[in-house]
Amino acid sequence: MSCRTLLIGCGNILRGDDAAGPVLVRRLWQRGLPPGVRCADGGTGGMDVAFQMRGVPQVVLVDACRSGHRPGSLFRLPGQAVEQLPPPQGINLHAFRWDHALAFARWLLKDEYPREVTVYLIEGASFELGEPLSPEVDRAVDHLADLLLEQWTRPRESSSSLPVPEQVP
Repeated sequence: MSCRTLLIGCGNILRGDDAAGPVLVRRLWQRGLPPGVRCADGGTGGMDVAFQMRGVPQVVLVDACRSGHRPGSLFRLPGQAVEQLPPPQGINLHAFRWDHALAFARWLLKDEYPREVTVYLIEGASFELGEPLSPEVDRAVDHLADLLLEQWTRPRESSSSLPVPEQVP
């Protein structure tokens, strides 16, 4: 079956709560994915993220964030809200993030860009090298896995009226 939904978990597995995206990917693989859903560990390779989206109708990106909210808070926003190209003089491959990847992919893929892109951000507590996930982020990753699996197995609903950003309960 072709891929209708691609989840890309972004972040650095070695930096505490920054590993939320790759850890979610691993947990979803362990639970089993429904037909038509594929997961990819985007790690920190934003350029690779752009190419994996080609021709996939729906993309879900997951990453950790630092916004000042309570650790473990979960936010959902549409990809259009964050796919702004950075100034070309300030970008390099070491600073190429998933939001840059979305903007790059929209430019590169044109008609093959996903019809729907949703971003989930999990508020982190610690991003220190060698630290494990904090308990709050660990619970949020499991909660998001439950939400996504439920969403992927029930009839599709449009999320085009999604507010920006929306905190997920």
